[in-house]
Amino acid sequence: MHPLNLCIDLGNTTGKAAFFRQQKMLEYHEQLSEKSILHLVQKEQPHYIIISSVRSNLDNLLDQLKQYSKVVVLDSTLPVPMINHYETPHTLGTDRIAGVVGARVLYPQDSCLVIDAGTCITYDFIDQQNNYFGGSISLGLQMRFKALHHYTDRLPLIEAATTRPALVGTSTPKAMLSGVINGLVAEIEGVIAGYSEIFGNFAPILCGGDAAFFESKIKESIFVASNLILIGLNRILIYNVENKLKS
Repeated sequence: MHPLNLCIDLGNTTGKAAFFRQQKMLEYHEQLSEKSILHLVQKEQPHYIIISSVRSNLDNLLDQLKQYSKVVVLDSTLPVPMINHYETPHTLGTDRIAGVVGARVLYPQDSCLVIDAGTCITYDFIDQQNNYFGGSISLGLQMRFKALHHYTDRLPLIEAATTRPALVGTSTPKAMLSGVINGLVAEIEGVIAGYSEIFGNFAPILCGGDAAFFESKIKESIFVASNLILIGLNRILIYNVENKLKS
């Protein structure tokens, strides 16, 4: 039987995780604390674990996990199944790395543009030959609403509407909704168009916490892969197991 892999994506407060055998996802868990992650590992005792994290200190968690499994931490030094042309690889977010690797798992014959709509919106492109050069980073949906409120005296803090607002806002809240949501939709569509002019055909893939919000608002056909980061982490883990950990 193929080994049981656990892939963990740790955010600032909680984490997501999934168990895999080869490329097949078996279980998905979200809103995980370090304590609940440890409980999962104690219960299932996976052969291998890979972690992508935005946290600076993982020492305590890693020490505990290593009692049960072989643990890999995704950072700029870990080999990955792509050719990384990023000029500052040590500053490249591990979620961006995992995203483009996951995209190539889902679309092995295509170039891919990964649009991760989370706290920030990141755009990352990988071509058919697994060449990754970079992309762009922009303010996310909630960050834009908070910035309008925080950096002005009179603009309220509002929440995103579930439907796309009218272009012409007839009140201040409606104008803010139009500016943020229509502006972001125009940005996403414009970036897709710009990449199309340069690279021709590719698969646009949307992930991140706000992916479902934007899916119905974008004109272009776009594939939503909510677990893209975890899929990419699993591929990176398999790549390292096959090439290093068993040697």
